[in-house]
Amino acid sequence: MLEIGPGLGSLTLALLEVAERVVAVEIDHLLAAALPQTVADRAPDRAAALDVVEADAMRVTELPAQPTIVVANLPYNVSVPVLLHLLATFPAWHRGLVMVQSEVADRLVARPGSKIYGVPSVKMAWYSRTARVGSVPSRVFWPVPNVESGLVAIERTDPPATTAGRDRVFAVIDASFAQRRKMLRAALSGLAGSSAAAISALEAAGVDPTARGETLTVDQFARIAEQLPTSG
Repeated sequence: MLEIGPGLGSLTLALLEVAERVVAVEIDHLLAAALPQTVADRAPDRAAALDVVEADAMRVTELPAQPTIVVANLPYNVSVPVLLHLLATFPAWHRGLVMVQSEVADRLVARPGSKIYGVPSVKMAWYSRTARVGSVPSRVFWPVPNVESGLVAIERTDPPATTAGRDRVFAVIDASFAQRRKMLRAALSGLAGSSAAAISALEAAGVDPTARGETLTVDQFARIAEQLPTSG
């Protein structure tokens, strides 16, 4: 089990009760240094099952063991980049449960057509199925924050079957949402090389050129990426 941001270790201790092994990634030097002793004091029989990695979760590329489950309490400003990095870097983990700010939780699980459906929603869908499975009121934290939190369950799935690489599909997604409410024929004109080329690619992918990014599924974005000129 991979835990991101263990802090003082209260969740770490609970995870060690049920996990064969816990790898905790902590960016703060003092917290990372203190965690092994905390576990040794409070759960000495499980101390050997803990590995602490002092690193930035957005940049970590190597771990003592490949995780199969991810658990994290992620701060608002890094939650989406951290999740996407972990999904791309450690393909062995197949499910996870993360706590994020309530609004971020809603975006991670948003479906096409929703007002909050956007880049995080689509990129998460490339890797996984997501579902909001709970809410956490601010009063349970100390100090009490000004935001509510939400729990998001993640179940890894196969990416869309496509001849376009992930980077190419993600470039299409980014361009499609760069200016919300813009028709795809205009939003993708830069990536395609021209508006005419964008229209041609969209029509070949079976997508209405006047549609907007917020209405498309990840599979549709993948089909568009297949049709766009590679030199675009």
